[in-house]
Amino acid sequence: MQFDAIDWPNWQPVERATLLFVVKDEQILLIRKKRGLGAGKVNGPGGRIDPGETPEQCAVRECGEELCITPTGVREAGELRFQFADGHAIHGYVFTATDLEGTPTETDEAVPLWTPLDAIPYDEMWQDDRLWLPLMLERRWFDGRFLFDDDTMLGHTVEIDETRRLG
Repeated sequence: MQFDAIDWPNWQPVERATLLFVVKDEQILLIRKKRGLGAGKVNGPGGRIDPGETPEQCAVRECGEELCITPTGVREAGELRFQFADGHAIHGYVFTATDLEGTPTETDEAVPLWTPLDAIPYDEMWQDDRLWLPLMLERRWFDGRFLFDDDTMLGHTVEIDETRRLG
């Protein structure tokens, strides 16, 4: 499968999901996933959007399920489209939060990792994260498209929409 062969304007995801990153005091709250897609990798909390749920509602719910916290000051940050060579396809919605209620706690899904912004462990994350996560931290709206074969990124494009610059 070739990245350029994907009909992105008519592309349809198999599922919709979210990621949410709490950024506070020059640190970012990450997780080490314990199960599911990306198990063992470092990422942000998130998961599949339930029927009737908005992406933001999902992002907040998933933080509660994975880390026992409620993020506050939640804002949209960008969108991600992932096509996998095996046919799986995910439309992801990325959010940031400026604070949280509760204490990040390990669950059967994730281990919380407060990480300094200048020490984000990109080598332990999905290959695409290093392309869009810095944009998120700069509060620049991004729209990324990625082709993966298992853990290997085969192609990508990331567009920035300066008209949607985040506050």
